[in-house]
Amino acid sequence: MGFLGLIAIGTVILSTPWAAATGRAAFLDALFTATSASCLTGLITVDTATAWSPFGQGVIMVLIQLGGLGFMTMTCLLSIALGARLGLRRRLGAQAEGRGADLGDVRWIVRATLIFTMVVEAIIFIALAFRFHYTYGYDWQRSAWEGLFHAVSSFNNAGFALYSDNVIGFATDALILLPLAFGVIVGGLGFPVLLETYRHFTSRQRIRRRWSLTARFTWTGTAILIVAGTVLVAASEWQGLLAQFDGPYRLLNAFFAGISPRTAGFNAIDYAHAHPQTLVATDFLMFIGGGSGGTAGGIKITTVAVLLAAIGAEIKGRRTATAHGRSINRRVVRQALSVTAAAVILVLGSTFLILGMAPQFTSDQILFETTSAFGTVGLSTGITAGLPRDAQFILIVLMFAGRVGPLALATTLAGRVTTRLYEYPEERPAIG
Repeated sequence: MGFLGLIAIGTVILSTPWAAATGRAAFLDALFTATSASCLTGLITVDTATAWSPFGQGVIMVLIQLGGLGFMTMTCLLSIALGARLGLRRRLGAQAEGRGADLGDVRWIVRATLIFTMVVEAIIFIALAFRFHYTYGYDWQRSAWEGLFHAVSSFNNAGFALYSDNVIGFATDALILLPLAFGVIVGGLGFPVLLETYRHFTSRQRIRRRWSLTARFTWTGTAILIVAGTVLVAASEWQGLLAQFDGPYRLLNAFFAGISPRTAGFNAIDYAHAHPQTLVATDFLMFIGGGSGGTAGGIKITTVAVLLAAIGAEIKGRRTATAHGRSINRRVVRQALSVTAAAVILVLGSTFLILGMAPQFTSDQILFETTSAFGTVGLSTGITAGLPRDAQFILIVLMFAGRVGPLALATTLAGRVTTRLYEYPEERPAIG
């Protein structure tokens, strides 16, 4: 309800004459943009650089920031600012957004989340603002505005840019792409993992806390996916989209293209001309996403790690999935299966529906679009604006489901315990 309210307010404001560059934006365009910004997606039906006024762009940036922090986190921050106590309901809400494993930690973690967000965004803002001013000759006002907008967009994994070609114009500027990549990676790790890492290395205890499975899975999975994404893009586009660059810039753009699908949505290459192999590899990266409890989308790295551990246990004939010297609760495995199955049904079902509405586009393009919407990524082959209105509405639902759905589903499954006083007879259906 919090996210729906945020989207509704954003839609109303973006529908006003002050938000549009000229005239007034169409209602569906305002709704689509508000949903995309609040859900940290980045898909657009109108050009962010030319369709919206500076006021409208500012509204988009605020929606991104609020959507990244999370509705319940903002509620807790407001309560703390007013000196009120955090009740059990607010603590449970913030905990459900992934801000902390223990209710007693929620107050500290909510504060730390805000501070950490401001610090990282400030670092990216300074790097970009100085680059825009001293290299591209922008005045300080424009440099500061663009630095701030892109810092917020990168750390929150939103992918919105103030240029019609996104960041393609900076494809050979490492001092623009690398700060954006830094924001994307850090934001995609998730606040719980970042704060656990901070606690681990700043602990005054002689014996540091043991890393949680969430942190281990997220750090390891992030490293693997960054390397895999870079290698896959380089292999499929070395003689394609990357051929226009010199050697170092080929690697830079392969690296950036390997990071962006993990829910960021910035593109320094044109995916409309990408090889089908690149699109499929990007689909996988977008579907997996980043870390839990942060600004990333997708089904999350930890979900995939739990499924892999369960598969490994089944292959080895073990009754319980294990990882790093820990057993994984069977309920967690079932939750991972449920979230993944729901995500697959949503993406494939939406792809099927949109193919019927827009047969002029290929299945590769439609699947790329729906996966990007569900994964709250924002990458596109350029077909978003050309889709029928009904298809755009499906993407709106997908963006909302991708941001809120897996989180709500996992939380509901984790908190729901039904005790039954009887059991049905057991039967083993054939598998495989």
